[in-house]
Amino acid sequence: MEYRILGETGFKVPVLSLGTATFGGGNDFFKEWGSTDTDGARRLVDIALEAGVSMFDSADVYSDGLAEELLGKAIAGRRGQVIVSTKGTFRTGSGPNQVGSSRHHLSDAIHASLKRLNTDYIDIYQLHGFDALTRVEETLRTLDDFVSAGKIRVVGCSNFSGWHLMKSLAASDREGLVRHSVNQTYYSLIGRDYEHELMPLALDQQVSAIVWSPLGWGRLTGKIRRGSALPATSRLHKTADAGPPVSDEYVYQVVDALDAVAKETGKTVAQIALNWLLQRPTVANVIVGARNETQLHDNLGALGWSLNAAQMAQLDQASTRPLPYPYWHQSGFAERNPAPV
Repeated sequence: MEYRILGETGFKVPVLSLGTATFGGGNDFFKEWGSTDTDGARRLVDIALEAGVSMFDSADVYSDGLAEELLGKAIAGRRGQVIVSTKGTFRTGSGPNQVGSSRHHLSDAIHASLKRLNTDYIDIYQLHGFDALTRVEETLRTLDDFVSAGKIRVVGCSNFSGWHLMKSLAASDREGLVRHSVNQTYYSLIGRDYEHELMPLALDQQVSAIVWSPLGWGRLTGKIRRGSALPATSRLHKTADAGPPVSDEYVYQVVDALDAVAKETGKTVAQIALNWLLQRPTVANVIVGARNETQLHDNLGALGWSLNAAQMAQLDQASTRPLPYPYWHQSGFAERNPAPV
């Protein structure tokens, strides 16, 4: 298993982690992702650990906290062998203060996550989204206090805009507070917006990417192709509108390229899509999800090999889209403002 360092923390994580959004199925939305029970969660954790995947990602809103609870049960008795990553900020109740990144809500959310996970500390804690109603200094000082108390070890964010993240980093440096070392971000062969601003920021500020939904919200599993009906078990039947917007033709174009590379390599479409991400700048970890053991074993097949330069270029060409302003303008002046490669 390859390990990579998160930011400048010196803390190393495996390049793959197992996501727990499929654990529990505690509400209608997450039932479409999966409904893995306690025994199933323990079995998936067993398989992951056998393969060297020792990191597990969750969030307090996954199945209304049930995913964290099941993860806590699955890792019971082996906490020292695993890296636990979770998130908070989104609404956790109907009360006016049960949402956001205020000291009030974050404190409650972190304590609740610790209880559900049945652990004394969280290895990586990320703000699940930006809270424009709370001063970033207030949020960062709250996180800093939890780090000082030994309850959190590495701090990060998720779903931030570039200015959200840079504003937070500047406040951390100015106030001497804990810094975001991780950005858990959507990134895939059919979702390359991360490359426009967040990736250059990450390179400049030493913020590592942990990638969520690396298979494009379930579109790069190999089951979706031009002229084929949507699989009966696909979560896209009910969750497509909640995910990243993308045209069917663009998906087919990318999948055509993935199919071509699959024939060359003997790998699956999903394995190729994951391997491409593992070769991209700033990416420290890619979160894979699995409804069952078969899906997990397939995802683990993305490890231990690399696409060659020609195959990477083929996938890049198929998935590249026109840049929005000002990035198309900046791309013409690469000698002083080089883009990530």
